[in-house]
Amino acid sequence: MKEKGLNVINTESDESEMSEPRNHLRSVACIVNPGAAKKKWLRRKRLHRYLKKNLPGQKYDQLADKEKTIELARELSARNETIVVVGGDGTVADVLQGIKESQRGKDIILGIIPLGSGNAFRKALGIPKNVKKAIRVLYEGKVKEISLMEVEGKIAGFASIGATAQVSVEKLKYHMQGLWSHIVAGTIIPRLSRWDMEVNLEDGIDNEGKAFAQKTLRLKVLDCIVAKSNYFGYSWRIAPMASLEDDYLDITFFEMSGRKYPFLLPLLYFGLYQRRQKHYKARRMTIKGKNLPIQYHGELLGIRDKVEVKVLPRAVKAICPPKAC
Repeated sequence: MKEKGLNVINTESDESEMSEPRNHLRSVACIVNPGAAKKKWLRRKRLHRYLKKNLPGQKYDQLADKEKTIELARELSARNETIVVVGGDGTVADVLQGIKESQRGKDIILGIIPLGSGNAFRKALGIPKNVKKAIRVLYEGKVKEISLMEVEGKIAGFASIGATAQVSVEKLKYHMQGLWSHIVAGTIIPRLSRWDMEVNLEDGIDNEGKAFAQKTLRLKVLDCIVAKSNYFGYSWRIAPMASLEDDYLDITFFEMSGRKYPFLLPLLYFGLYQRRQKHYKARRMTIKGKNLPIQYHGELLGIRDKVEVKVLPRAVKAICPPKAC
């Protein structure tokens, strides 16, 4: 079945293994990224059949670029109550962008079936990595409102200004993908210098729990992590104090040198060292510097001298396991 040049998979004749849909699955569109995780959707035939049979609603499966995915999400948000993303963090970011641009963000319910390499956002929601268990969450889970953030007009759950984003720049040079691409590209971090940053925070809370209307910081930073969700890809607990349920950005400034980074990596991975770094909550942040690399939701935004980030309270509803809700 074709709709506006898209590949729409019709599965009305298939008998699903799942229970009857809940109210949040009355009007559903599933956006599948067949290129995620080295084309897992196309390579693994048994998984493909299972998803085709058990995903609710219409399935939109096409090899699309970023802008087309955003456009598709925008169009589907105009006529559906629930949008299910089948892909990784990059696909989730594109779909969230389309939902926002539809101006129906607070009405749309987001579901996630992890099919990417990193799948960090699903972990923050408590959604299982196992595809069959994740589909069961769609049918049996509950809906809760979550807050997100906007990085220079782009919707995200997490972002980096500095070293992590520079690793993404390095990956693009060599056209690498997957876990090994992060490991290989990450070898540049010990050679990186810290960035001079002038940071302006608005309407926030400092390390000691004291509220402030505005705060200006001048720092030399290896990496600045801004987050609503807790994780980067591959279960990296980069922002242990972040929450999708509060109305603040979670901001951590890593002031260590690049040379120390490899030795601190185990503590950073499990979210232990973060509590020793400068940490703030704020509703809005502006950073000025020179040649700042910026990454959001695993996607490189670019190199800029200024970046603005703000919180988006109660931006969308998400389906999550009952215990996580």
